[in-house]
Amino acid sequence: MIDGKMLRLFVAAALVALPLFGVGMYQSGSGPAVTFVKETRAENPPAEQRPAAWYPRTEKLGPDEMFVVALGTGMPTPITRGQKSTAWYVELGNGDIFLFDIGSGSAENLFALRPEFHRIDKIFVSHLHTDHVGDAAAVWVGGWLSGRYMPLHIFGPSGATPELGTAAYVEGLKKTYAWDISGRAGILPDAGGGLIAHEFDYKQDGGVVYEENGVKITSFPAVHVLDGSVSYRLEWNGLSFVFGGDSAPNKWFIERAKGADFVIHEMFYTPEGLEQALGFPPRQATIVSSYIHTPPQGFGKIMAEVKPRLAVGYHTIRQPELDQMMLEEVRKVYDGPLVIADDLMAWNITKEAIVQREVVSAERVQAPPTTMEYKQAKRSGQASYSEYIDAGKWEGYIPPPLPEE
Repeated sequence: MIDGKMLRLFVAAALVALPLFGVGMYQSGSGPAVTFVKETRAENPPAEQRPAAWYPRTEKLGPDEMFVVALGTGMPTPITRGQKSTAWYVELGNGDIFLFDIGSGSAENLFALRPEFHRIDKIFVSHLHTDHVGDAAAVWVGGWLSGRYMPLHIFGPSGATPELGTAAYVEGLKKTYAWDISGRAGILPDAGGGLIAHEFDYKQDGGVVYEENGVKITSFPAVHVLDGSVSYRLEWNGLSFVFGGDSAPNKWFIERAKGADFVIHEMFYTPEGLEQALGFPPRQATIVSSYIHTPPQGFGKIMAEVKPRLAVGYHTIRQPELDQMMLEEVRKVYDGPLVIADDLMAWNITKEAIVQREVVSAERVQAPPTTMEYKQAKRSGQASYSEYIDAGKWEGYIPPPLPEE
């Protein structure tokens, strides 16, 4: 069954894509037709004049624009086709791309954008729950396969003890995927297999964790389960983006997010909603909802203090009855601009306007084109196996000769 939203997007895709693309068709036998799409990138009108639908690789971001996509807005469970765990994509008019968290399942939505992976080399993690970092390995290796020829950098907080911090997490990934990385020697660019941790003190309040190319990113503590959870503020070209990882309402967020353009904060279940959705006992539902997360009315009170140009709630399962309950709770205390985010919502942000859009993408996509730098990047070594395994090759198959290097 196709719901109304899906039908509208399908019709929009059919109507809008025709003038954007040059299309050829090939069909073999009785199988399905394969469509070859010639990508074009049109010069853009001002953000407020953009169409509601955003199609991958068809627009040039303006030099003064920020572009944000919700890659994951859901929960640790269930991870569905409609909602993945937390992840946000931020692209700037200066060419930089940043990921904020990369929770379980969210890499699927990242790949649906068909981005230029050589530009995606920085992930800023709020904390180390799987619904916020579960797809880091998918981006590390998948991005390497798809065009990244330099290391992937993971920025994140320390923990109360060294083994609970980002550096230990990254070292754990390297050990876990040592077989995978070693097996790609000589095939993929050497440097693209690198994974570099940038751990900073979780206690710092407004400390600069990244400053390059006119972009400044600061961190500040969050209140969530254990020490070692943070939120971020990105500032560039007079625009500001704030990403709150999981947290109970806290003083640091209210102070550091004030007056920002685009402010993301979790809008978690109420205790009653958590009981209904996941079957938690009442006490545990209250602890999770209101002591280590932020329920809807808490979200509203925070935004009433922060006063953003747009308040963005996330970290819940999008269902009509839950949406209504949450909105009613928020609107008791906050009457400003508001959206409850869903996966693949997108926003073009300028000083003049914030325009909400929908990403229209195929369920099955090809990897994006790679650059000449990727193709020419150094590849050294050669993965190999033992004489025992080599002797197991079947004589009935002879591979083609290798081309000259």
